[in-house]
Amino acid sequence: MSRPRTSVFLYPWDVLGDPDAPHRIAELGVQQVTLAAAYHSTRALTPRHPRHRVITARHSAVLYPPSAGHWAGHRMRPRPQAWLPSADPWHEAAEALSAAGLDVHSWVVLAHNSLLGQEHPDVQVRNAYGDGYPWALCVARPEVLRYAVALAAEAGARPGAAGTELESCGWYGLAHLHAHDKIAGVPLGGAAGYLMSLCFCGTCRAGYAGLGADPDELRRAVRAGLGPGWAGERGPGPDDRSGEWAEVERLLGADAAALTLSWRREVASGFQRAVVAAVRAAAGAAGFQVLLHADPAPHRCGANVGVDPVDVLAHADGVVLPCTGGAAEREAVLGPFGGRRHVDGRTPGGRRAVIAANLTIVSGMGGSPHTLAADAAHAVELGATELRLYHAGLACDADLAAVRKALSAG
Repeated sequence: MSRPRTSVFLYPWDVLGDPDAPHRIAELGVQQVTLAAAYHSTRALTPRHPRHRVITARHSAVLYPPSAGHWAGHRMRPRPQAWLPSADPWHEAAEALSAAGLDVHSWVVLAHNSLLGQEHPDVQVRNAYGDGYPWALCVARPEVLRYAVALAAEAGARPGAAGTELESCGWYGLAHLHAHDKIAGVPLGGAAGYLMSLCFCGTCRAGYAGLGADPDELRRAVRAGLGPGWAGERGPGPDDRSGEWAEVERLLGADAAALTLSWRREVASGFQRAVVAAVRAAAGAAGFQVLLHADPAPHRCGANVGVDPVDVLAHADGVVLPCTGGAAEREAVLGPFGGRRHVDGRTPGGRRAVIAANLTIVSGMGGSPHTLAADAAHAVELGATELRLYHAGLACDADLAAVRKALSAG
């Protein structure tokens, strides 16, 4: 197998204060780093850092100084980080990585922001029971679109970035991995997860009505469909892709299911097109690359947003796809994009579409670095043109050694 272009994910705090980090990353055999520029709250290990072992990012933040002029007049605006001593962590880390011969792309989280959701309850996704999700911004809301367009332009096109990868660039829902999470007591499958992620805020209710549905009747239908789940009955699980949408149709009814998906696809596509256009306009450079973290099942939501493969490649330069599962999961995720790539293989800018397989390399987080060579080869056979490795800053030394071995064998 000829080795595809490979990038690892990093946080700025993996690099700042560790002079050996850039060289260590370059020695893995990768060509690129996808460096977080706007990220959600997290607690992260830094296993090799000479000054610390745990970083606590207390809230969603941008990892650079936001421009006051850029955000003038915005009701929603990002909060800068306050847990690193640097005034511009992203820039300092990017410069160090570039000096080691690595290309740097920005990594931007959009619709997942617990801080803004708490500060602006009206923009939260609101489920059929009236519960708000502070971590999930409803992308149908005009103010959320305005915020995301501004954030993507500023955080995505950072000086020194050759491209950007946009995470949660679309619908976010129930799944969150919240601090001290306690929602696993009822085993909701993927179909019930979709129903629990449907939004009934005022904007979405108007959207359903515009497609001919009575929003109150639709909400009652969603609650009725969820009833078996609360009783302990479970449909296809989150990894059973083949039957997931059929189960949604069974629980909600085919017509109602189709209507909700129609609304969500229309909103998400418009949101993505506006965001991608804003990044391109801010970057200016013709070769600046814009990728979306995505899933080929349009009803899915979260960090990897559901998309239509043909539609998304009509405006983005490519996608980053979750490929951590086994062979069957990789086939289900890469297959729809592999077929699209072989039809014409070109984006609107004339470049070959990037189909990046995202493989987890952290053993403690369910990754399999020791099978990376075989998993990557399989992904390439299925149409992947590049690899993404999550996450070089979190991986232990043994995991990184396995990555070096796998990439050197390519």
